[in-house]
Amino acid sequence: MFDTHIHTKFSTDSNMKIEDAVVNTQNKGISIIVTDHMDLKFPINGSFCFDEKKYFEEYSKYRGSNLLLGIEIGMKQDCEAESKKLILGNCFDYVIGSIHLVDNMDIYYDKYYNGKTKEQAYSKYFKTMLDCVKMYNFIDSMGHIDYIARYAKFDDKEIYYNDYSDLIDSILKALIEKDKCIELNTRRLGTKSAVDNIIPIYKRFRELGGKDITVGSDAHNIDAVGMNFKSAIEIADICSLKIVYFKDRKKEYEKY
Repeated sequence: MFDTHIHTKFSTDSNMKIEDAVVNTQNKGISIIVTDHMDLKFPINGSFCFDEKKYFEEYSKYRGSNLLLGIEIGMKQDCEAESKKLILGNCFDYVIGSIHLVDNMDIYYDKYYNGKTKEQAYSKYFKTMLDCVKMYNFIDSMGHIDYIARYAKFDDKEIYYNDYSDLIDSILKALIEKDKCIELNTRRLGTKSAVDNIIPIYKRFRELGGKDITVGSDAHNIDAVGMNFKSAIEIADICSLKIVYFKDRKKEYEKY
């Protein structure tokens, strides 16, 4: 089974060596898609961007049936054209579109949350996601819908579907209309609360007509590769969704 979301040294926040990833995943019996961060116009110059030519020069020799080369694009309203040019100008196997910035603020840090209620912070996050999903027609799957729940500065970080159902439904419908997948990110699936609250979102995706999901650990070190995949498979089964990966931008169904 493919872990479709991992980060190596080309990502600003990872030091993972691809050689170590290859050995580790072989030992685990897992295939991988490398999806290093490319957040164009990131507010800190030089962060979360990489030289895609160097990326392919260094990594193409590792490319094969068990290791594919993708990218995680940070979706922003002001760099859709540049992102599209980057994607269409390179031979990526797989493209994740993710929200890391809202109002040009990294939601990892306190600044975004200062002066906001949880409802205000989360609603703006989902509105930004919706706008970007409508714009970014060249992605394959939308990454970690629950990303904000990792880093929000509130006592209760969880996303409760009923609190944001209109916005979440609009996002899911937009993905379905464009025949895009949604990623089931396994980073937070080690806790019952996260699992219990993510399931209603993926059940709703299926109810609205969605069929396929990608599964990725968002690993930044070798120990995290393939993390919580058993839970992901169980969630996919509960929600009647098929797990897929992408090769040469074409959908392939997992057999597990």
